[in-house]
Order: sequence, then structure tokens, then C-alpha cells
Amino acid sequence: MVSPLDAAQLRERVQRCVDDVLVHQSTVLAEVGPDAQELLGAVARLLTGGKRLRAAFLYWGYRSAGQPDSDAVVRVATAMEFFQAAALIHDDVMDDSDTRRGMPAAHRSLAARHEQESWSGDAGRFGVAGAILAGNLCLNWTEELYATSGLDAQHLARGRKVFDLMRTQLMGGQFLDVVESVRSWDGMPTSERIERAERVIRFKSAKYTVEHPLLIGASAGGVDADDLAALSRYGLDLGQAFQLRDDLLGVFGDPVATGKPAGDDLREGKRTVLVAHALAGADDAGRELVESRLGDPALDTDTVDRLREVITASGAVDAVEADIARLADSARMALKSTRSLDPDAVAVLDQLIDSATTREH
Repeated sequence: MVSPLDAAQLRERVQRCVDDVLVHQSTVLAEVGPDAQELLGAVARLLTGGKRLRAAFLYWGYRSAGQPDSDAVVRVATAMEFFQAAALIHDDVMDDSDTRRGMPAAHRSLAARHEQESWSGDAGRFGVAGAILAGNLCLNWTEELYATSGLDAQHLARGRKVFDLMRTQLMGGQFLDVVESVRSWDGMPTSERIERAERVIRFKSAKYTVEHPLLIGASAGGVDADDLAALSRYGLDLGQAFQLRDDLLGVFGDPVATGKPAGDDLREGKRTVLVAHALAGADDAGRELVESRLGDPALDTDTVDRLREVITASGAVDAVEADIARLADSARMALKSTRSLDPDAVAVLDQLIDSATTREH
């Protein structure tokens, strides 16, 4: 059975578009000199393969309006992949992550180049500087792809409001995550901890993963206001479910599948809905372990396993799984409430619910 992510051969076409963009930008950077190609390499490694979820939601949002397939809409959809690349590169810098998708994070690979060449100065600072610039290039190329996609100018103008909203709100969401990572949860009721974690989910992940790409495509295609509202509900619920699944994988996922070390979210000290439930449901000893070791970059495998046991015993995993199922059902109901959308596109959007929320251990 063909994955909904491969309907209309979308993943293959997006990868070709990515490759074409990188070839073009290589010629643009060639005038700067060969050293600038190092930034391009960091981006290219990150943009090889992947689910292409964001591209899929934009593409099928556009097609849901009854609009035809075209290379132009694939190019607009590809802009979402460059936007995600920018977010991931910058996120890895902020989280001081070592790996991404099983490879060294951009700032780590650039730091390694500094060390290999025995250059002067601090290799880590060099890597961070290069990664910031590589992420900024991806932001530039996101705008360039959108503006030069070849899609009808009136359609691009209709999608522009959400496109701009997405780019601004994600930056705010990223900073919200930074703030929450240093703001104490001591004495805070569980309901407020969950509310704060869900707000980070909404603005750092859910909107730019599903809701905003979907609405960019649907708005550009000319979907009416009522169906746009339904797609917004679908997108926000599904985006939240997607991130809750990602939070589970960040603690329990197989490193081979996730491309990150086991328990990496625990080392980074991410205050997630999962952690909020764990603190509420654990016994005193378990709660003390979570509070004392969450955010410790030196966590060894044995301690990660102990933390996993506490989190599971607390009922937190079951609570998050229930949230994922509830949100997926709510997204499906919102999609079913639409009235004027193309049925083939709706069928793919329905299948994408499972693609975005399935277990990948």
C-alpha cells in the first residue's frame, strides 16, 4: 500500500526540488569562495530524506481546494522543508544537541572541521556561528522559494498572510521553549505545568508542523472560510498529537529510528506534558529522581533506564497515549466536518493522521 506521504509522488518530487535549489544556491555562493560551501553541505545533509510532512500538508491543503497538481505548488511545498531545516539547525544549537537524524548536528560537524584544520580559536564557537548562518540561509531560501515558485500571483497573495504568521510565531515559540526551560516548576500545580507545556507545543511545533502549512496551501487554493476553520482545528489538534508522540520518542524511542541518543530529551531537561504527568503520578522517590536528574547532560544509560521506569510506573505514558488518541480523533472529526473540499485530497489528509501520530520505536 502506498504511503499517503508518497501520494502524487510527492516525496520524490520534493527531494528533486530540494536538490535543484541546493545546486542553484551553490552557484550563488561560489562567488563568495569555496569556504561558503561548508554551510551548504550542512543544509544538504539535513535535507536528504525525511517524511516531508510539512510539504505534504501544504500540498494537500492546496489540492483540497480543487486546484490542479503542478511543479509550482511542489516548489511552494518544498519551502516548508527549508523552513523546518532552519528551525532544526537553530534548535540543535539552543539545545546543545550532538546529533540530528543519526548524524552530527550542524554545529558539531562545523566544529569538527575547525578541529581537523587546526584553526585558531574555539571550535565550538566556530560551529555555533556557522550553524546560525546555515539556518539563516534556510530562512532566506524559504522566502525565495515561495516568491519564485511560479504559482499564480493571486494564489501566493492569498497564502502570504499565514506564511508570514508561521515564520513569526515559530520564532516566538522557540523563545517560549527557552524561557520555559529555565522557569521553575516548583510549587506549580500539575494543571499549570501541563498548560505551560502545551503552549510550547502549540507555538513551537503544532502550528508550523501541520496547521500553518495546511492553511497556507488551503488559503492559496481558495478554500472558503468555514472549511478553513475546520482545517485549522484539524491541523492544530493533529500537530499537538504529533508533538506528544515526538515527546514520547524523545524518552523511549530507538536511537536507530529517531537519530538521537536514547533519552536525549531527559538530558536536555525538556519540561513536557509527559514530565508533568510523571511528576504528578510518581511516588516520592520517583519524583525526587526526576526532579534531581532531569536536565543532567551527563545522564548515563542506567539512569535513563531508571527514569523511564519511573515515568512508565507513574501512568504518564498511558496519559500521553490517551491524549494522542483523543487529539487524532478530534482532528478526524474536524476533517469530516468540511463541506466543499476535494474528496481525494480529504482522503489523503485523513490518512496523514496516522502517518503523523504512529509509533516509531
